Amino acid sequence: MSDVAVSANRLELLQIADAVAREKSIDKMVVIEAMQDAIQRAAKSRYGAENDIRAEIDPQTGETKLYRLLEVVDQVENDATQITMSEALERNPGARLGDFLSEPLPPVDFGRIAAQNAKQVIVQKVRDAERERQFEEYKDRVGEIVSGVVKRAEYGNIIVDLGRGEGIVRRDEGLPREQFRNGDRIRAYIFDVRREPRGPQIFLSRSRPEFMAKLFQQEVPEIYDGIVEVVAVARDPGSRAKIAVRSKDSSIDPVGACVGMRGSRVQAVVNELQGEKIDIIPWTPDAASFIVNALAPAEVAKVVLDEDAQRIEVVVPDEQLSLAIGRRGQNVRLASQLSGWDIDIMTEAEESERRQKEFAERTQRFIEALDVDEMLAQLLASEGFDSIEEIAYVAPEEIAMIDGLDEDTASEIQARASEYLDKQAAELEAKRKELGVKDDLAAFEGLTPAMQVMLGEEGIYTLEDFAGCIPDDLVGWNERKDGETIRHAGALSGTDMNAAEAETLIMQARLQLGWIEPEPEPEPEQEADAEDAAAEAGAASE
Repeated sequence: MSDVAVSANRLELLQIADAVAREKSIDKMVVIEAMQDAIQRAAKSRYGAENDIRAEIDPQTGETKLYRLLEVVDQVENDATQITMSEALERNPGARLGDFLSEPLPPVDFGRIAAQNAKQVIVQKVRDAERERQFEEYKDRVGEIVSGVVKRAEYGNIIVDLGRGEGIVRRDEGLPREQFRNGDRIRAYIFDVRREPRGPQIFLSRSRPEFMAKLFQQEVPEIYDGIVEVVAVARDPGSRAKIAVRSKDSSIDPVGACVGMRGSRVQAVVNELQGEKIDIIPWTPDAASFIVNALAPAEVAKVVLDEDAQRIEVVVPDEQLSLAIGRRGQNVRLASQLSGWDIDIMTEAEESERRQKEFAERTQRFIEALDVDEMLAQLLASEGFDSIEEIAYVAPEEIAMIDGLDEDTASEIQARASEYLDKQAAELEAKRKELGVKDDLAAFEGLTPAMQVMLGEEGIYTLEDFAGCIPDDLVGWNERKDGETIRHAGALSGTDMNAAEAETLIMQARLQLGWIEPEPEPEPEQEADAEDAAAEAGAASE
């Protein structure tokens, strides 16, 4: 390629770089660098790959310079990339060891193959730059709703042209029975942007709860302004959803704000989601009230909470059962997802039956343990006594106050209860020793004989073993998976111990073993000094 040809092509080179940069929405310098790289590769194939050849294109004039770099060294090992100090000083008197001298090279005459290779290099570099630009642009937009045009549908997945990128709505992220054709407009939620070998992948969803929350944010100015907050969303995509909202301003009704005038705001969201029915529920900090609201439209007669297990029993009138559960369990499932609690629904008749069963079990327990007749056992159970321990340790007058019982009978019942507990304690003590639970753990305050046996069955034999536990090991823990709460049992799950009590016991064991130091109590003198200083400060301010 002659100098004349090069100078004639300078303008054309810059015009190509400009056009490619505009089309691909990338920096013009990226295209020029790709061209430089292509020229370098072509020059290396012409002059030899062992040479360190560089190409420079002036972004203002389009002038191309080609030169070889030579490192100044004491002893030349590779004459293609190195030059001695003496030779370097002849070319540049200011040369120093370790410097690089540039040696101009004549322009390369591109052959057909070299030109083809150069084109491939430029195309690849531009494609890489375009992918990087796409990733950088969309990686910070996770959590946004974007609008695009359906490019094509393949195997149930929808490819969406977003203008400056391409997204995908996978089959499981779309709404059931929703059909899109090429050219249709589509709105979706960006839930992930990942680098992949074939380029950045922008994953879109129309089925996620966050999509609904963002749609409400677009339709309800109070949510956008932060006055009304979406606390939780639970969806059965394309069918039904529940959304919990609360207001930071007591004068604004969060449900009314989301519904809008004549339902206009909620209807806009429903239309976008292909008619998905939406229940808007006011959020309250009280779990029982919130769950009662979440089960709407069903009416609830009574609730019983188990906070440790995050489980709630809901009692509904018999005729409300199917409404509370919903078609295929939809209503109760969505309420459970919304609240994060496991919900057990039973009718009033079922609850009554269960109470009777528990009463019969308590009665039978008293008959066997106290050797009394059924009538007396029923009397004790109906008075609210739940365990043999309660009967043994309650004040005698409380038993004597039961209709039909005198003090002598009460004393006899308590004596039998104590005898039963002593016998049970002896059996537990024998079981503890049989399991290998050591005396230091048995003597530790706060653990009953039954607890000691339970610990032994789980391989906790010494005070050191116990001190090495965490509360979850003792009382169990909950794991949320696929919208369901899975309960994992601990060594003492069958007892009334909660996580706070378990943590206190573990810390006491560590303290007793000397693993941790007790927290120093403030000295009385220091407390007095602090009080005096506060009093003086108060007097000064007056």
